[in-house]
Amino acid sequence: MSEPAPDPSVPTRDLRRGQLRARVVSGIVDAAAHELARSHRDVTMADVADAAGVARATIYRYFPNREALVDAVAANAIEDASARLAAARVTDVPATEGIVRAVRAIVEVGDALVVARARLRAETESFERSVAAPLTAMFERGQADGTLRDDVPPRWLAEALIGLVVAGVAARPALGRDDMIATISSVFLDGARRESVSIR
Repeated sequence: MSEPAPDPSVPTRDLRRGQLRARVVSGIVDAAAHELARSHRDVTMADVADAAGVARATIYRYFPNREALVDAVAANAIEDASARLAAARVTDVPATEGIVRAVRAIVEVGDALVVARARLRAETESFERSVAAPLTAMFERGQADGTLRDDVPPRWLAEALIGLVVAGVAARPALGRDDMIATISSVFLDGARRESVSIR
């Protein structure tokens, strides 16, 4: 597929400047997500600048304070998760396949998801609409067709799945991507108990 022709009404210099800005902001947000998800201490703007390979003044040019930067990481994670879940078509396939697809989609969001999860208590509307709603619909469908147990509310199942993925992404030592997706899917679908163990 060929690239679309540039808009002749936008000067080339302005176009390049906008592309550079987008790359810098993306690099800062990605670095902040990584630092915030991995660090066990308060992450400073200087820490993010070092991780992103930019000057601290560059960070402040785009984000006036740490709160704005963390909010940007969370918003980016929710938008990314929403797009990936939509592309995965989790409500269009059998529930067990939908769960594996959902895990894969959410795992791909990566470190930003860990940061977003910590922010969701304060700002839940976009998360509910963009991430929780399609997962809840997936579980409702699986319960309606008898594939999934129906004694647990679908919204609770969605919350449990998200929590399990966040725990997997944040865990150390980290699993490889494919192993993480398989492990999370298996634990969610089959539980953590060995088959030979029974509860009395």
